[in-house]
Amino acid sequence: MAHQLPPPLPAQDIAELAVRDITQLTGKKPLGATSVMPTDDGWTVEVEVVEDRRIPSSTDMLALYEVVLDLDGELLSYRRTRRYSRGAGGS
Repeated sequence: MAHQLPPPLPAQDIAELAVRDITQLTGKKPLGATSVMPTDDGWTVEVEVVEDRRIPSSTDMLALYEVVLDLDGELLSYRRTRRYSRGAGGS
């Protein structure tokens, strides 16, 4: 009898795990996942967070973190890839 692997986690669950992990690791308030991309051996998720709260909030500093999870949703690595002012345009 062949051993069956459990079904892979859906992208929504992976996004929630990545947001949770970044919140726990950085202590920053997450705004949410901006992308979820499957890879050959897991997932890469980008999570946007409020890096530095300012008054008015339209001048908050935001950051984008890249979170790498394995197929089971376990954190492998994370890194900040971008830091920018709220409302700053661009990619």
